[in-house]
Amino acid sequence: MAAPKLLLPLLGLVMLVGCAAADSHRYRPGDAVPLYANKVGPFHNPSETYRYFDLPFCAPEKVKDKIEALGEVLNGDRLVDAPYKLDFRVDFDAKSVCSRRLSKDDVVKFRHAVFKDYYFQMYYDDLPFWGFIGTKPEKADAGDKYYLYRHIIFDILYNKDRVIEINVHTDQNAVVDLTEDKELDVEFLYTAKWKETQIPFEKRMEKYSSSSVMPHHLEVHWFSIVNSCVTVLLLTGFLATILMRVLKNDFVKYSHDEEEPDDQEETGWKYIHGDVFRFPTNKSLFSAALGTGTQLFALTTFIFLLALVGVFYPYNRGALFTALVVIYALTSGIAGYSATSFYCQLEGKNWVRNLLLTGCLFCGPLFLTFCFLNTVAIAYNSTAALPFGTICVIVLIWTLVTFPLLVLGGIAGKNSKNEFQDPCRTTKFPREVPPLAWYRRTIPQMAMAGFLPFSAIYIELYYIFASIWGHRIYTIYSILFIVFIILLIVTAFITIALTYFQLTAEDHEWWWRSFLCGGSTGFFVFAYCLYYYRERSDMSGFMQTSFFFGYMACICYAFFLMLGMVGFRAALLFVRHIYKSIKCE
Repeated sequence: MAAPKLLLPLLGLVMLVGCAAADSHRYRPGDAVPLYANKVGPFHNPSETYRYFDLPFCAPEKVKDKIEALGEVLNGDRLVDAPYKLDFRVDFDAKSVCSRRLSKDDVVKFRHAVFKDYYFQMYYDDLPFWGFIGTKPEKADAGDKYYLYRHIIFDILYNKDRVIEINVHTDQNAVVDLTEDKELDVEFLYTAKWKETQIPFEKRMEKYSSSSVMPHHLEVHWFSIVNSCVTVLLLTGFLATILMRVLKNDFVKYSHDEEEPDDQEETGWKYIHGDVFRFPTNKSLFSAALGTGTQLFALTTFIFLLALVGVFYPYNRGALFTALVVIYALTSGIAGYSATSFYCQLEGKNWVRNLLLTGCLFCGPLFLTFCFLNTVAIAYNSTAALPFGTICVIVLIWTLVTFPLLVLGGIAGKNSKNEFQDPCRTTKFPREVPPLAWYRRTIPQMAMAGFLPFSAIYIELYYIFASIWGHRIYTIYSILFIVFIILLIVTAFITIALTYFQLTAEDHEWWWRSFLCGGSTGFFVFAYCLYYYRERSDMSGFMQTSFFFGYMACICYAFFLMLGMVGFRAALLFVRHIYKSIKCE
């Protein structure tokens, strides 16, 4: 497909924009440096964010919004000009922002924000920084007191003509008591202190990486991952050795049986050679699931490539969301080709319906989830709600790029004329599957299949969740890529092993079983979501809970489709190999 070639200009454009931006960050003393206020919200609810001026801060007569890229809007960023002016290398102390009288409603808003641990986020010369808007004393006799910070102090580091770092803290003595519902006269102040540093401009983003991954934490992180991976790989290798020895004995046994008289009764997996390649039920749905899983696998691979070359550096606003939307659109042709070509190999007739099913299998649930969550965000007046214009852009991308490429891929798949390669001739009438023990049925097999791959990734899941649903920064994509490769290997092997045991029980309905077993890790990840929400996070409220479980359900569903495809493809290669190795009548 042409998708990889289309991605190269995208990568070049992203890096070119980054270089152009780097050249523009030069200032002379007294020059205005862009400062944007982004959003405010409860610290423990990262999806529940609001516009900065939704709180009664000092606001200009006309709030000027910054024009934002698609990824920034998807990320919930709503940048506006901040009420502070921090010119390059200009020091001042306790400068007034404004003096205003807070009404009772304003006091209630601020008190609620302090009670919920609201933080604010701003960008100064594209450098992000945060701060809390108030504080609650921890003393028991003052537990009902709420204080608003009214004096913010900016500490800014520069190297020659460039801004390198910005930190913010508050004057603990300049606070306003918000405990009572009464009008208050407040003067908001701010201070700027400039200091020179030798840190080069190219390394100014390293602060954000090192602050979340300290050396001793990184060492523990690597040790935990290596320990988990070695354990899983040793167990996988042990099971692989046993399986290979059993298979070797089977080949010897069946080759010996071929030299015996014809009345020798066949047993085991050779006994069902006339049914093992019988096409599955619901061929259209099965092919659509394979095609969608292949597209999601391609999407994940390209995202990893961009991450490993450094495109997703810390706080490259919206880069990940932009890449997800663009690459998903460009890889839709892969889904169309994979689904339709396999559907035609299974002698399917209605390839158009199969193509439409492929296009809706993942996008449909994702769209319904988005509609519900966007409605919730609108009801909360949150910045997580997408504007109508952004929704129109996404619909246009799907209409003008995703769907046409899906159709082109489907037409190419239909015209590929590939035939299904089956080493054994399928009989006219299917054999009856013998009664199976409870642990050989679908759900127990899925539980066994999902546990081992999940054990290879569960340590890394905490760091990923803390980044997506918290305020940590994830930058160690090399570790994540290694874990991803191990996940694929373990998923493929465990599905092969369970498929072999299923065939030895003379159960030839392995097609859907292998897909379900491969994708069962998605159910384990969703179970981990329940544990993380309950035990490892402080998230609360209907909106945050809806966003967490809604979008994590979509991610786990994508995991299910992608790993299900990997499991089936591995099982298909294995089944073809073992039946090629014996003589089938």
